[in-house]
Amino acid sequence: MSNTDRRTYNSDYRRTRAEETRKQIRTAAMELFTTKGIQKVTIQEIAQAASVSASSIYGLFKSKMGILRELLDEALSSEQFNKLVAEARESKSAARCLEISAKIGRQIYDAEKELLGLLNAAAALDKEFLDIVKDREERRYQRQKETVEALASEGVLCPDLTVGEARDVLWAYTGRDMYRLMVIERGWSSDRFEKWLSEQLKHALLG
Repeated sequence: MSNTDRRTYNSDYRRTRAEETRKQIRTAAMELFTTKGIQKVTIQEIAQAASVSASSIYGLFKSKMGILRELLDEALSSEQFNKLVAEARESKSAARCLEISAKIGRQIYDAEKELLGLLNAAAALDKEFLDIVKDREERRYQRQKETVEALASEGVLCPDLTVGEARDVLWAYTGRDMYRLMVIERGWSSDRFEKWLSEQLKHALLG
């Protein structure tokens, strides 16, 4: 093996090991967060559960907040999610575009379900957690701009709404609180919630 090949092999190996370690840490943290509550879990406890050193966690994630952000971001990186986003962009039907918006929200919140209640509770008590919630909501609001502007350019947006108001409506209906109230608190199935949300979006946004 040449020196170049050896360096490439070593680099690939280190990258693979680092990702395996990240996964171990995420898995251990998720279990601890859901059993003890996010605020009560320490880095040392996560390290012990993941069979790694605390310094490894700090090196990979910087903090407990870093682990939490990555756990939440996993819901946005699935192949199915990316396919739905692409389908929404290519759709010629306004109604179908909103149906996909409902499906995307449902899939993200299904993936986050175990952390949703814990994160909201922690956000009420700790500014660091509140900042995570605000950051994710702002990112969601920005991502939805394209959808609403497409509806407006096609002339199918409800005439009673400005583009800004329509963005607010879409953002509010597809928020985590709506999912939490209907699915987690009231016990709706995810399928029922998605169908209901889809109909509400079409009724509220289309002229």
